[in-house]
Amino acid sequence: MAIGNHSSVTEFFLVGLSQYPELQLSLFVLCLIMYLIILLGNSLLITISILDSRLHTPMYFFLGNLSFLDICYTTSTIPQMLITFGSERKSISFIGCVLQMVVSLGLGSTECVLLAMMAYDRYVAICNPLRYPIIMNRVLCMHMATWSWITGYLNSLVQTSFTMVLPFCGNNIIDHITCEIVALLKLVCSDITINILIMTVESIVLLMIPLTLIFISYVFILSSILRINSAEGRKKAFSTCSAHLTVVILFYGSALFMYMKPKSKDTKTSDEIIGLSYGVVTPMLNPIIYSLRNKEVKEAVMKVLNRHLHRWKI
Repeated sequence: MAIGNHSSVTEFFLVGLSQYPELQLSLFVLCLIMYLIILLGNSLLITISILDSRLHTPMYFFLGNLSFLDICYTTSTIPQMLITFGSERKSISFIGCVLQMVVSLGLGSTECVLLAMMAYDRYVAICNPLRYPIIMNRVLCMHMATWSWITGYLNSLVQTSFTMVLPFCGNNIIDHITCEIVALLKLVCSDITINILIMTVESIVLLMIPLTLIFISYVFILSSILRINSAEGRKKAFSTCSAHLTVVILFYGSALFMYMKPKSKDTKTSDEIIGLSYGVVTPMLNPIIYSLRNKEVKEAVMKVLNRHLHRWKI
């Protein structure tokens, strides 16, 4: 049966943070600036990882995937946020809401798996350095990245399908800044036990299991680093992992707060702020973290900039 036959709703109104009208212009400007930084920073990372042959390694292949993912994720949500913050009529069509939820949930789920794949890459690089080129070959890297995307979007399609066929009975006020699945389920006027069960299972599979695997990987990584005799060697080994670990903490910290904590009316504003952090701040910080914490990236950026400056002088 078609989605439209289950609901009289043709559009939704996104009213998250609208209880602070004096902040709407500031939020608009802030989100616009951060979006431009996200596009510039992640595009730069993708570009230098392609142009600099020294970065043609599994680590930067996955980092390129992460940067592309962040660009797509923020593009699926921030433009609508800007419309919401900058206009009186804070509406989005039913189909637009469905598409936003499919894309953003799929990309968020993909990042959960991709970060675990990146942790495995760091584990092999630190714990099995001599076998690293053999284990992390091009074919395996392609398979790991592909399955990250497939898993993420399978989760998104399942959760979105089970949500959007439910009746909303004319209730179309989403108390959030995006078409976020938890906020949308609050509008449903029928039993959502199955949806909650699916969401719980998917949260365990895509949040807790990857996070556990990342934790185990870093236990082995830390153990191997501590066994390195030279202080310089330990510093170099840790520097290759610290950026990834920082991104993991930022991403999973906000994701766990969003999807795994008990819900209550008193946490509405904090949910919206964490949603803003999860959807905007973290993707903005990712390229900055990798640029500041990674010597190879900084050198590649300087090399590309110097090359272009030299051409302009000529």
